[in-house]
Amino acid sequence: MARAMLEYTKTVLQKVSFDARLFAKEVKKAVSRLLPDEIEELKVWLQQFINDKPELHHSLLYLKA
Repeated sequence: MARAMLEYTKTVLQKVSFDARLFAKEVKKAVSRLLPDEIEELKVWLQQFINDKPELHHSLLYLKA
């Protein structure tokens, strides 16, 4: 079940990546809902996903908290 939440989170983030504020909000929600090892996996995925999207880089701040 937990794995499904991580995959769902990735899908949502892909769909809202057009809006930096909404994307950051969803990253913040994900951090509060996922398990610590899933957050680490999400961090790796996010770094790859936003590599060419500089407007989304500030959302990584939520992962460092």
